[in-house]
Amino acid sequence: MIFARVAGTVVCTLKDEKLTGSKLLLVQPVDLAGSPKGNPLVAVDSVGAGEGELVLLAQGSSARQTSRTESRPVDAVIFAIVDTVEQGGKRVFRKTEDSHAK
Repeated sequence: MIFARVAGTVVCTLKDEKLTGSKLLLVQPVDLAGSPKGNPLVAVDSVGAGEGELVLLAQGSSARQTSRTESRPVDAVIFAIVDTVEQGGKRVFRKTEDSHAK
């Protein structure tokens, strides 16, 4: 599982028929402090995420385990929107206090 921030949308008029109706989002993997980590990528949204939200991604064969992505040509899927993160007994992230979410 990977933390990522939704950075935008990706629109593809022509795509594999198995992806018809799938929402594609541009996501930037981040560390717990919210700093970018690695390159941005495109992920299928299976939960209704919006721009700026902190989400969890699955990649590789695990990305094809959601009901939205099963048996589809997918290498990354957003499967959760993060509400809170606690580390060492302290809350390090809370969605309601997140200045990046729109």
